[in-house]
Amino acid sequence: MDPVANPFAPGAGSRPPALAGRDELLEAADIALRRIQAGRHAKSMMLLGLRGVGKTVLLVRIGELAEATGYATALIEAPEERRLAGLLVPRLRSLLYRLSRSEKARILSNQALGALRNFASAFKVSYAGLEVGVNAEPGLAASGDLETDLTDLLVLVGETAKAADQPTAILIDEVQYLNDEDLSALIVALHRISQRALPLIMLGAGLPQLAAVSGEAKSYAERLFAFPNVGPLDESSIETAIRVPIEEAGASISDDALSEIGARTEGYPYFLQEWGAHSWDAAPESRITRRDVVSAGTRAVAALDASFFRVRFDRLTPKEQEYLRAMAELGPGPHRSGEVAAELGIAVTSAGPRRTGLIAKGMIWSPSHGLTAFTVPMFDRYMLRAMPDWPPAESQRPRRSRGSVS
Repeated sequence: MDPVANPFAPGAGSRPPALAGRDELLEAADIALRRIQAGRHAKSMMLLGLRGVGKTVLLVRIGELAEATGYATALIEAPEERRLAGLLVPRLRSLLYRLSRSEKARILSNQALGALRNFASAFKVSYAGLEVGVNAEPGLAASGDLETDLTDLLVLVGETAKAADQPTAILIDEVQYLNDEDLSALIVALHRISQRALPLIMLGAGLPQLAAVSGEAKSYAERLFAFPNVGPLDESSIETAIRVPIEEAGASISDDALSEIGARTEGYPYFLQEWGAHSWDAAPESRITRRDVVSAGTRAVAALDASFFRVRFDRLTPKEQEYLRAMAELGPGPHRSGEVAAELGIAVTSAGPRRTGLIAKGMIWSPSHGLTAFTVPMFDRYMLRAMPDWPPAESQRPRRSRGSVS
């Protein structure tokens, strides 16, 4: 069929043509936003899930709901090895200038901007234009202690939002990349905001380990946040995600073709978009059949390997790649750490640093004590394709086959 008319949009954070299966979660976010707006208590929200389930898409959509409700928002992505202070300063500056449009909030917004200037100075954040027309606010957010200063700063932002009659939402993607100090300080600040019933809410997204990490950072995190799980789509939602865009584009899909896509993608939204796109391109006529889906398989897998999987694989050291290849040899998981070490032919203590590095890079997580699982769906199959020779040639350990790697 005509590739120009292809309705599917596989891409990092790209919104699918049909945002299926997430109505309950979006409704919960909308209720929380409206409660904060009405001056009532609501928990901040942290979306948890594996790669490819659409957390970023949902976070952006929640930001749109917030803006439509009357919020001022700041959207932040937390990349690896970046400190929270450097991420917050430019976004909070823009947000405070927006709040300063209200005459009632003008004085407080100036104080908050002065505190932001102090905060940037204390944590050595350089941001062009922050000093222009902004006077430092003596004694506010200037101690150099992150918990204290971030709390002072965000409380001032919340007070400014209250004076402006405009609630504020801070949205942070990839929260698992915040280090322990930054995450702890953020939780403390949000706790103080909740205690003071200020109209500021945080909405975040991250990998599944984030709930446990937050609890370790501060014991009251579970009372401060809701942690909804974002998983693969069920059968009905898969049908909506695939059939509706195809029919809206003037084509159709057979039931067995739809079932084939569901089976090959296991309901993961990113994979659905990739398979939908390639199945459309493979279909010679305006009805996609199971044969078209099967025909599209090689290109769909190649596209996932080149983008979704490969970009993550290339960030790893050779030893980290070997660790994941050993996990893949054992199957999709989760696996006990000792089993992975045995597959590598090394002691558990020697495998530990590799495991720690992979957790820090967001490639694996621990569902429970001693267990290790992939954060990227189907990554075990990719590792079999990417590193077909296992164990390495120099190893004397016997090889074993796991069969098909497609």
